[in-house]
Amino acid sequence: MSAAAVLAAAIAITLVFDFTNGFHDSADSVAALVATRAATPGAALLPAAACHVAGPLAGTTVADTVGGVVRLPAADVLPAVGAAVTAGITWNLLTWWRGLPSSSSHALVGGLVGASGFAGVRWGGIDGFHVSGVLGVLAGLALSPVLGAGLGAAADLLVRRALRRARRGVDTVLRRAEWLTAAALAFSHGANDAQKSMGVITLLLVATGHLEVFAVPLWVKFAAAVALTLGTASGGWRVVRTVGRGIYRMRPADGLASQGSSAAVILAAAAAGAPVSTTHVVAASVVGAGASRRVRHVRWAVVGEICSAWLVTLPACAVLGAAALPLWRWWA
Repeated sequence: MSAAAVLAAAIAITLVFDFTNGFHDSADSVAALVATRAATPGAALLPAAACHVAGPLAGTTVADTVGGVVRLPAADVLPAVGAAVTAGITWNLLTWWRGLPSSSSHALVGGLVGASGFAGVRWGGIDGFHVSGVLGVLAGLALSPVLGAGLGAAADLLVRRALRRARRGVDTVLRRAEWLTAAALAFSHGANDAQKSMGVITLLLVATGHLEVFAVPLWVKFAAAVALTLGTASGGWRVVRTVGRGIYRMRPADGLASQGSSAAVILAAAAAGAPVSTTHVVAASVVGAGASRRVRHVRWAVVGEICSAWLVTLPACAVLGAAALPLWRWWA
């Protein structure tokens, strides 16, 4: 197969990974909207689709971070990236089948480490307000759920305190306000998660000589955003049920608080170049909002199952990436 055909296949499979990311993370952006009956599933996708497409146009800091993780010779980049993305797709489909909101970010990073080897990745860290390399990515992934849970709990307390004398009809107003926070969450998700695939595709274009410098082309931004949105429309409802109803049966006030706090954390991470997991942040904010109201009403068994999937994702995808590498080397 020609080099151009292999590159096209690698780009296509990266967009497939973006599509499967939609099964997980993109679904989280509308989970509260659907679970609190603020919108039907079909109607909830309308603002999500528009904001997912707009999000990646906000910047490329996350794409720069992802593209800088791999430090292999140019000839080795394509098979390593292909193997890493294959590992991520495999894991996303497995966890989607179980309805578990696992982390596509963990899956991609794990696949890159497994396919590139410890010497083939840039470990980096945190430099001021920006992250770099694998360690910087992992720091963002670890810190963001903690912030999501804390902000979710604080926001829920503030909303309930502000509405403690409100009439029962206030739920209608809250459901309308949820549309705004859902749009903000979808935009923040596009500004963060779509950039992961953008970074991978741009890395491939640089390694194969199609770009002289690492600068994300406009067509790559739109392709990643569209793939992410199509994933939401095609298969995310298993994860919507887990996040929206499986962890804690949310009310409109909870949905408003969890969506708003999640959007704030993810947008801050995007500004810092940290590719965080929307699944991590949204699920943590739902737990925080639920625990602030009634700790015993949170379904901790479901939370434990989700956390177990998070912990296993990175090493499992590292193994899958290493296993897929010989096939990509043979093919490329």
